[in-house]
Amino acid sequence: MSNVERGVSAELRPIMMNGLGLAPAGANVVMQLSRLPVGHGVAKSRVEGGALTRHPIKRTRTTLGYITASLFGDDELRDFVRREVNRQHRDVHSTDGDSVTYDAFDPELQLWVAACMYRGALDAITLINGPPSPERLAEVYQHCSRFATTLQVSPELWPESPAAFDDYWRSALEHVAMDETTRTYLRGFVRLNFLPRALSVGLGPLHEFITAGFLPEPFRTELGLTWDDRRQRRFDALCRVSVATHRVLPRVAREFPLNLVWWDTQRRFRRGRYFV
Repeated sequence: MSNVERGVSAELRPIMMNGLGLAPAGANVVMQLSRLPVGHGVAKSRVEGGALTRHPIKRTRTTLGYITASLFGDDELRDFVRREVNRQHRDVHSTDGDSVTYDAFDPELQLWVAACMYRGALDAITLINGPPSPERLAEVYQHCSRFATTLQVSPELWPESPAAFDDYWRSALEHVAMDETTRTYLRGFVRLNFLPRALSVGLGPLHEFITAGFLPEPFRTELGLTWDDRRQRRFDALCRVSVATHRVLPRVAREFPLNLVWWDTQRRFRRGRYFV
């Protein structure tokens, strides 16, 4: 195991370095942006170089790079990623006249984003391996605190246990809200409108269906996505087929694209290249 992989156990690595674990990613983005300050910070960001709508491949690479660095990187690598992200976040803040006040360096908002990322990781693990045991859940939970502490969230702000997190989550859901700005942005994201038209027309309906399937309430209702028992049965069948197919793939295919992004993130760190 290389130096930058220290910090993740041999048991956790295979269930976290897992390409199918990205299935709930679209829903997780919606969840993160479902607080008005976060949604406005992204939808109205002046940092065009990292905008999903303008640079979808680059934004996807940096987002997945942050995930892999947080989960598998040592302190030195995580410091590198933190500096790179902070360099972009300096210009992500509200200005006079904005209807919503936001600042990308706000630890409370970063905690919310990290909490959503943990929920996404837990959804992915449950999808592929079933609900984790209490012991495994505790291990996953503590390791996922890195989603928060790799930025400006101090360890003391991360709820101390899965039970404490559940209390935080119930309270945080009271702040979930969308307005015209965030709802328009997220509907475009869910439908993949930022891709070339041929791709968005072909893949958009599937992406919207998968996103809606992984979205819990109240996020689905806030976004205005319809759902019923028939859609739920189709979604469950799709998940079963996907998991069964995934289990027979060779390891390198099961880990793709996270393994490729992890390699690239380490390479950028070693060579001192920009991460964002």
